[in-house]
Amino acid sequence: MTTPKSCGLVLSAVFILSGCGQAPPPPPPLPHVGVVTLKAEPVALSTELPGRVSAVETSEVRPQVNGILRRKLFTEGSLVHAGQVLYLIDDAPYRASMVSAQGQLARAQATINSTQLQAERYRQLVAINAISRQDADNASATAQQARADVLAQRGLLGSARVNLDYTRVRAPISGRIGRSLYTVGALVQGGQASPLATIQRMDQVYVDLNQSAADVLNLRAAMANGGVTHGGADAAQVQLILPNGTLYPHPGTLRFSDVTVDATTGAVTVRATFPNADGILLPGLYVRARLAQGTKAQGLLVPQAGISHNEHGDATALVVGADNVVKLKIVKTDRVVGNKWLISEGLASGDRVIVEGLVNLHPGAKVEVHPASAVAAPNADSKGQ
Repeated sequence: MTTPKSCGLVLSAVFILSGCGQAPPPPPPLPHVGVVTLKAEPVALSTELPGRVSAVETSEVRPQVNGILRRKLFTEGSLVHAGQVLYLIDDAPYRASMVSAQGQLARAQATINSTQLQAERYRQLVAINAISRQDADNASATAQQARADVLAQRGLLGSARVNLDYTRVRAPISGRIGRSLYTVGALVQGGQASPLATIQRMDQVYVDLNQSAADVLNLRAAMANGGVTHGGADAAQVQLILPNGTLYPHPGTLRFSDVTVDATTGAVTVRATFPNADGILLPGLYVRARLAQGTKAQGLLVPQAGISHNEHGDATALVVGADNVVKLKIVKTDRVVGNKWLISEGLASGDRVIVEGLVNLHPGAKVEVHPASAVAAPNADSKGQ
């Protein structure tokens, strides 16, 4: 049998259930997003190109005569000066050749005296018909030949002196010398293929860069259309990025752009010059150079966090409309400028691009908008979920 107390409990439960149906729970809060409002502004355009460092002057030290190396007179890796003696080659055979040439010259000079006197006497005798004219002509020719022999022997003596001087192998240029590829006692030959050592002048260096021919044409077309203006005086300056990511402290100067396109790579070579008093830039070093190209008068920059890609690889951006509803736009990016993308198509000045609070956000959602630097704390909670 049901008691009055139990009936009261049942009626209370019914009233409670009916009350829950009449008061639904409040809706969830709108997601908080941080936006940046785009504004067209002049944008300095630059490009980063890969390149290699090369010395301004490079000289391979090679012997000019044959012989045995007797001494090495430099420290590997040190700075040498033009004309400095680097190696000594055994000069005994070349000294002997010079002495022999000196003797031959002395003999020729002695012969010229006797033949000249004989030619003079024959000239007097032929005047009185004491000898035939043929004998006089022969004596004159012999005197002339003796004078020619003196000139020839002087040339041989000069050649012997040059070869003797070549036994002292000198530095052709000033610069830093590398390791010696030959040791004392080695046999060297004039004009050999392998150098004794290599000298490189590195107080100033070249950086040869490769720029795509297509990029060069696109830039010229943009300048012709008026969308990009010339970079002015700063266009001649080049900044260098070292392999460890640091910026080289001294700017370089753009020297020239090649007049032909490499048929194998489709690239144009651009050369820049950099000071290198500290010797940081070594020949063969791989670097990246940043070149100023011009200024885009009406450029739109979007932080990289605001650009993503869809499954087709297209660049996309989430934009907040006037009703605070999220819209998806497909855009085209030109290049990275600092930590932002330069947009060429898809966005316009005044668009509000979402750069914070993108987690679980989808087109059509209604959001609460804040400037990118003042996104509310609840947004951080939504990222963590």
